[in-house]
Amino acid sequence: MRTDLIRKTALTAAGLAFTGGAIAGPLTAAHATPAETGKPTASAHTDRKPHSERELDVRYEAQPNFYYCGPAAARNALSVQGKAISVDAMAKEMGTTEAGTNSINDITPVLNKETGTKDAYHSVEIRDTKADTKQTKKLRTDVVRTIDNGRAVVANIAGTTTDTDGLTHSFEGGHYISVIGYRDNGNTVTIADSADPNQATYRMSIDNLADWIATRGYSTAS
Repeated sequence: MRTDLIRKTALTAAGLAFTGGAIAGPLTAAHATPAETGKPTASAHTDRKPHSERELDVRYEAQPNFYYCGPAAARNALSVQGKAISVDAMAKEMGTTEAGTNSINDITPVLNKETGTKDAYHSVEIRDTKADTKQTKKLRTDVVRTIDNGRAVVANIAGTTTDTDGLTHSFEGGHYISVIGYRDNGNTVTIADSADPNQATYRMSIDNLADWIATRGYSTAS
């Protein structure tokens, strides 16, 4: 069924199962970070040189309950800018309830406010049930530009997809994630996912991410 950007994020089986407390600290992933590889990070906004891959330093925090995925994704995204904002404060600003956070349009204004620039972020919608080539190309461009500017993308996703390790991630009722890195010129992206600290990060193709966002939207740097 075709839906739009305003569609609410329903409670998911994965979300209902998650009851662990928040885990704060530097993100530890199964892959090498830019610091480990000697590659530059994207923290300096003045560094505009093209890169084939970049990854941001994120202070990861897992969501403390089943309905805080929106605030947690925004909080993780803002942490790459060195901002330490409580997830409860994020939830209050977004109007998050036990029904979740309504849409990416409730997250974009908060990202702008906390970034300190009115038009730092804007929302992009993928209305179709499957992203087409043009939409996927735009997403790739948006991810690379945002990360090169030292910021993370926040995406509202729904459904089931597979990462580059062959692991399945399923949020049929909807979920929010942060995109904190890219490689292969943006054809592969790194996801920070607040739902499960045991799978704090993973990588997937830009095509899979675009289809995961389909029927919903994402916040990207302007």
